[in-house]
Amino acid sequence: MKYSGWPDPGELVVGKIDEIEDFGVFVDLEEYEDKRGLIHISEVASGWIKNVRDHVREGQIVVCKVLDVDEGSQQIDLSLKDVNDHQRSDKIQEWKNEQKADNWMELAFGEEIADEDYTAIANELIAIHGGLYEGFKQAAIHGDEALDDTDLDDDEIASIVETARENVSVPYVNVTGYVDLENPTETGVDGIREALEAAEGNGEVPEEVDLEVSYVGAPEYRITVRAPNYKTAESQLEESAQRAVAAIEGHGGAGEYHRERRTDDE
Repeated sequence: MKYSGWPDPGELVVGKIDEIEDFGVFVDLEEYEDKRGLIHISEVASGWIKNVRDHVREGQIVVCKVLDVDEGSQQIDLSLKDVNDHQRSDKIQEWKNEQKADNWMELAFGEEIADEDYTAIANELIAIHGGLYEGFKQAAIHGDEALDDTDLDDDEIASIVETARENVSVPYVNVTGYVDLENPTETGVDGIREALEAAEGNGEVPEEVDLEVSYVGAPEYRITVRAPNYKTAESQLEESAQRAVAAIEGHGGAGEYHRERRTDDE
């Protein structure tokens, strides 16, 4: 995916060197549609330059800083020397990540997706998460909740979440479920408390997993699991709910596990 419009002064952009002249270097911007910039010879490197080709080559991928944009004359002035090694490394990684996310969009919606549909979905992710890659990453970590503030429909959200969880490598994922606990017997609150302790694992939850149970509104309790991967998180979530239900039923009460929240107010 390439952006329409123009980059902003001060922005870092990725480009491919297209043409080298004695006075400077022409660069095709990889992230913008049909945009080309010029690196004046004075902005190629610090100090005096005898031959521009000693510093750059045609076809080279570079990271440049945008110095000025003149839309009227279709001119973008760039600097190569104003970008340090750290900025260059971070920007290249960001660009590569966005290319990955571009491929994930095709996996999620097919190669035949119409350009306008692709753009509409991509813009929703960019608006909420700042980029395609970050949108998929958050979907892998938080699931549907990461896309709650978008205008995407349920099928689009499901496709993004499924693709993200199959392709995005993340340090952890979060999943959430709910369990209803009711205990009209004489053990009352004590029975509920025991069921909640069971849900929390009684100290037997794996070290790499964080599990928290919180009150939503009678009779509903939220179970939040943070784990290294989606499979582990889902497994621990279901086991937590099953422990709670078994515990409350042991007191003669009733329990039910469900993935979506039912209580309107916190």
